Amino acid sequence: MRNINFYTYKIKNFFKRPWVRVLFVSMLTIIITLGIASGLLWHYRAQIFKILATDYIKELQLAKNTTDTVPQALSEDVNAKINEVLEPALFAVESDSVISSVKKAKPAVVSIIISKEVPKYSVSYQQVDPANDPFGGLFPGISLQTPVYTQDGTEKKEIGSGSGFLISSDGLIVTNRHVVASKDAIYEVLLNNGKKYQATVLARDTLFDVAIMKITAKGLPYLELADSDVLEVGQSVVAIGNALGEFKNTVSAGVVSGLSRSLNAGDSYGQTERLEKVIQTDAAINPGNSGGPLLNLKGEVVGINVAIVQGSSNIGFALPINSVKSAINSVKKSGKIIRPYIGVRYVNVTADLKIKKNLAVDYGVLVGKGPNGEVAVIAGSPADKAGIVENDIILSINGQKIDADHDFSYLIRSYNIGDSLKLRILSAGVEKTVTLRLAQAPDGV
Repeated sequence: MRNINFYTYKIKNFFKRPWVRVLFVSMLTIIITLGIASGLLWHYRAQIFKILATDYIKELQLAKNTTDTVPQALSEDVNAKINEVLEPALFAVESDSVISSVKKAKPAVVSIIISKEVPKYSVSYQQVDPANDPFGGLFPGISLQTPVYTQDGTEKKEIGSGSGFLISSDGLIVTNRHVVASKDAIYEVLLNNGKKYQATVLARDTLFDVAIMKITAKGLPYLELADSDVLEVGQSVVAIGNALGEFKNTVSAGVVSGLSRSLNAGDSYGQTERLEKVIQTDAAINPGNSGGPLLNLKGEVVGINVAIVQGSSNIGFALPINSVKSAINSVKKSGKIIRPYIGVRYVNVTADLKIKKNLAVDYGVLVGKGPNGEVAVIAGSPADKAGIVENDIILSINGQKIDADHDFSYLIRSYNIGDSLKLRILSAGVEKTVTLRLAQAPDGV
């Protein structure tokens, strides 16, 4: 007779019962579900905290705003809670967001190295004729020699640097026009992984300080472009660039200090240009950062670092990315920047200009000659065909008033070549509406 272990028999029969199997599967399912939920909660912890913190702040502020029915001590307690509980937590969440943004963006930020072929000289020494002795024979017996320099070919020499960022996996790069302004320079791009590529400048925008470059590569990391029109003052931003041309992928964080700023920016060659509707930020933008991205906390591009105020403490500027999207799309489609134009030169009408020129309005743009006497209205342009003449004031485009918040050039660039526009004009003191069809801007205009 075979002996059967009683306890083994009981255990085997226990696990054969249907309800035990159901219980085991249920517990395993719960453990797996909890694991997935915990992972999701941890991954989205920053967003969840912000939602909860926002609701909590609203409740605290509601209590604070009802101080007429709440004792002063309670109001002070509310402030203390905000300062002692929420601010450190929000700071921790924001720091985590900055780190995440930088990790996402850094691989797509590049350093641009600018070189030129410059003359190379060899030196030799030639005996000075005693008759030409500059010391008049005061040192007899001493042989004087003068150096003679002879060009001995050329050599490649680094003359500058800047920053840029990839916008496609096949090597399209956005930077500032002033970074790649020289047409006889040699441009190389250094990626975050240390690889270096020869780069070609596909297009330079004559209206904005933007250029598009290309390297020959595939499968590259690139940045997503955000909607810069929804930026708000006080919003956190991150700048990345090749600081001082030496420290690549230098990161600085700050906030949007102002929007729709206007300034005259100059470069090291003494050239200046007018920049309109730029973003002001206190995120440190150093020389060499030009052309690098200004990012939101999602790691998306909201602007292109373009200028700093010399001698200031953290006053930098960036071109809003929405103003560049049309140029990017144009290069992707045609290989060059094609933009619409109406064919006028102008100056923005302000309250000061109204007084100075005795104008009837303090908004719009005044059609006038260029600084070097260039014609106010280009012959054969859409404006010329519509009958616009010098000293006309363009007041609105398709019903949108032209003022400090609605820049003329940006409004034009928001339309496409071939679009029909209705312009409200003040001509010789009389308001009228003209219709024109946007044309492609000629090269160099």
